[in-house]
Amino acid sequence: MEASEALTSGDFTAAAEPFRLFEEWFAEAKASEPNDPNAMALATVDADGLPDVRMVLLNQRDERGFVFFTNTGSAKGRELAAVAKAAVVFHWKSLRRQVRVRGPVETVSDAEADAYFATRPRLSQIGAWASQQSRPLEGRFALEAAVAKVTAQYGLSQVPRPSHWTGYRIRPVQIEFWHDRPFRLHDRIVFRRDTPEAGDWGKTRLYP
Repeated sequence: MEASEALTSGDFTAAAEPFRLFEEWFAEAKASEPNDPNAMALATVDADGLPDVRMVLLNQRDERGFVFFTNTGSAKGRELAAVAKAAVVFHWKSLRRQVRVRGPVETVSDAEADAYFATRPRLSQIGAWASQQSRPLEGRFALEAAVAKVTAQYGLSQVPRPSHWTGYRIRPVQIEFWHDRPFRLHDRIVFRRDTPEAGDWGKTRLYP
C-alpha cells in the first residue's frame, strides 16, 4: 500500500510529518463537509489572560503555517498585538476528526495581504472598510450607511486594502490529529518541535 493510501485509509498514525497529513485530511474534509471545511476555532487571550475563542476561516496554508485575515482593531487583532500566540482547532464532524494547532503568530507581509485582499468579492472588500469590527454598533442602519458611503467613495474603481486589515500566520510548534474510534478509544498523535524554525518534528501517540 502506498503511503498516501495508508493515510486516507485510516492509518494516519504512520505519518512522519504533519503538513502532508493535514493536506490529506483537508482534501477529504472539502469533499465531505457541507459548509466551510476551512472553518476553525481561534483561541487568543485578553489583557487579563482570559481565553477568547471565535470561528474564523483558514485562508492560506503552507509549511510556514496557517493564515487567516481580519481587522487589526478587532478583539482578536488587539489580543494578538499584546500576546502573539494562538491556537486553532478544526472539527470535521462528517469525518469524526479534529486537528489542533498551537504556536506563535506573525503578521503576513503587505504584499501577501494585498494579494489576498484583491481576490475577495467586491462587497467583502467594501465591508472591510465599513466595519469597525468588534466595536459597539448602535444599529443595523449605521452599518448599512457605512457600506453605502464606501460604495459611493470607490464607485467603479478598485477598492484598495485598508491599512487596518491584514493576515496573521500561526507558525505551529504543535499539531495534534484526533480520529474518533468506538467506545471513545480514539486515535491521537501529536507532532511537536521547539520552535517554528526547528524543522524536525517529534511524534507521540497519546492516550484518548
